[in-house]
Amino acid sequence: MKKTPLRNKLFTNLFVLPIVLSFIGVIFIFEASSVRSFSEFGDSFHYLKAQLVWVLLGISAMFVFALFDYHNLYYLAFFFMLGTILLLIVVLIPGIGHKVGGARRWVDLGFFNIQPTELAKFSVIIYLSSWFIHRERRRFFSFLVLMGVLMILIILQPDMGTGLIVFLLSIAIYYLAGIDLIYLFFLIPISAMGFYLLIKIAPYRLNRLMAFFDPSRDPLGITYHINQIMISLTNGGFFGRGLGASRQKYLFLPEAHTDSIFAIIAEEFGFIGGIVLIFIFILIGYSMYWVAVNAKDRYGKLLAGGIFVFFNLQSIINLSAMVNLIPLTGVPLPFLSYGGSNLLVSFSLIGILVSIAKKIKKT
Repeated sequence: MKKTPLRNKLFTNLFVLPIVLSFIGVIFIFEASSVRSFSEFGDSFHYLKAQLVWVLLGISAMFVFALFDYHNLYYLAFFFMLGTILLLIVVLIPGIGHKVGGARRWVDLGFFNIQPTELAKFSVIIYLSSWFIHRERRRFFSFLVLMGVLMILIILQPDMGTGLIVFLLSIAIYYLAGIDLIYLFFLIPISAMGFYLLIKIAPYRLNRLMAFFDPSRDPLGITYHINQIMISLTNGGFFGRGLGASRQKYLFLPEAHTDSIFAIIAEEFGFIGGIVLIFIFILIGYSMYWVAVNAKDRYGKLLAGGIFVFFNLQSIINLSAMVNLIPLTGVPLPFLSYGGSNLLVSFSLIGILVSIAKKIKKT
């Protein structure tokens, strides 16, 4: 295939834009976390330094996977999934799993924490893409069992946002594999029943849903977070307050440096800044779509398609929650939100995409 400026540009975007976003994220993570960082650790630069380390590790992982022949992931898929399931079990063990804010989601390795649910997203893409290279109807039951095990282990933490991502990601790869879709209709009553049980087990989930429909319901309680986000977006106006001028970052906005970082960016750079950021995500998404469509083999198409769905799901869910189109779920914004595990997984998946794209360019 002859190389064209468009192909070269899309190929370059996969490398450049994620790195640019990650360093933009570092700036805003420092801004949004400096006060909290000082109050918690006596060091305003604590979260900044931690994120910089993860950015460098993530970029290194991207280069490793970019140089790695993605076909070899087929032979590693089982071990990725087995390791992920074991970590999802280990994180539930008191004394090993690190509990923060009522959720046991981190395994404390001493020098850093790892979040198994983020690794689950990576493993689901690699494993299901490898599994569905060959179309086999008999695999639907096994697919349900695997998905059920992952969902139960994730929800036990609890982590509904990641559970939703893993569920939709699994369905998307199943769809992309071209297997008979009639079987997916069996998931409708099962999913509805599961949602009902989750609400019965933990009534706070119903309160969150009701808060979504009525943000004024409990302004100092369950709706406090979304109301503070709305204040950030409103204060930003059209052009924003300017770099460093956010007021909500001073401990008003919960999780300002993690899930809510878009609200800080929009407050400082306004509607225009938010649109520019969304455009960058669209450009990255289009580059991913191009790789998925032009991949030279079925395995490459499934991998690239799964990665495309993963990034778009995370971006859409996070941004939709920021403008109250859906309830807040705790899903991070790729490359921008604070968090080492998600950043490492995101860069690794970009590296795999680059590996697939390189095969396209060579033909």
